[in-house]
Amino acid sequence: MHNPANRYASTRSEAEDDGWGILEAEPDRITTSLTVDASKSVITYNESPDIPFDRSINPYRGCEHGCIYCYARPSHAWLGLSPGLDFESRLFYKPDAAELLRKELASKSYRCAPIALGPNTDSYQPVERRLGITRSIVEILLETRHPAGLVTKSALVERDIDLYREMAQQQLANVMVTVSTLDTALSRKLEPRAAVPKRRLETIERLAMNDIPVGVLIAPVIPVLTDTDLEQTMQAVREAGALTTGYILLRLPYEVSPLFREWVSAHFPDKASHVMSQIRQARGGKDNVAHFGERMRGTGQYAEMINQRFRLMYRKLDFPGLPELRTDLFEKPTLPGDQMDLF
Repeated sequence: MHNPANRYASTRSEAEDDGWGILEAEPDRITTSLTVDASKSVITYNESPDIPFDRSINPYRGCEHGCIYCYARPSHAWLGLSPGLDFESRLFYKPDAAELLRKELASKSYRCAPIALGPNTDSYQPVERRLGITRSIVEILLETRHPAGLVTKSALVERDIDLYREMAQQQLANVMVTVSTLDTALSRKLEPRAAVPKRRLETIERLAMNDIPVGVLIAPVIPVLTDTDLEQTMQAVREAGALTTGYILLRLPYEVSPLFREWVSAHFPDKASHVMSQIRQARGGKDNVAHFGERMRGTGQYAEMINQRFRLMYRKLDFPGLPELRTDLFEKPTLPGDQMDLF
């Protein structure tokens, strides 16, 4: 993985050997740097017609998991950084996220609807273990009885089972675990610092054993590399306790496409051209199409074949689906100085 230039930058630099062989030396070990995100709000709203939520919370910008396919990588360009190694190592965090959330939920104009937790970058990436920002957010959601759905590929979510279990008892929470493949060797290349597939299956089991509604997002489905195991993956997650599953065909936004091309050429040189050919067949001859309704599934014969295989297996495994989240239990939080109700 390299660190391509930010496309918005006014200048660019290129490494050049000075005669001392520095470009041939082993690269320095990548360390994670943390910068405070000074955003004045924590809830982000969207009007996208092809995602099932209109609001979300992302405690972190950037993600240590280092998934080569991550569609959130381009967001680092907005911060003046690279979507490559910068995205994996230069993280931004919101230390006052819980306080900001309390204020936003207390607003007179706020209307309750399920919040998606961590749809952009993983709320339970490794740095959460010492910062605990996600847990502080979930504590506010539990306190106010606000519904939330989590997306994660991290086993660290098990740390907060006590909170999710209590929320689930009131039909206020569900968890979607992302599984891209059951192949450990492939997963280590795709998602170098995420939980291995076997560990994610264990997480699904533990969530289910604690009566926390859990589903699985098979994402991304990568032509040639992971698509052949679609049915096997669905079978495994169903046996682990998943109540539902969905899939997303590999997306390669502008900055992600060259990174993925470099990665697949390095790790699978004999399959790289086939992988990219199948991707373009499902994307109208391009590496990526961002149109609503098409970006998640693709179009064409290959995309339709994947969709048919998924639907047939979904019916065969009889997934019951996740229970609907309740919004009628929500209670606005009180802030210091608020006047108490008389009754």
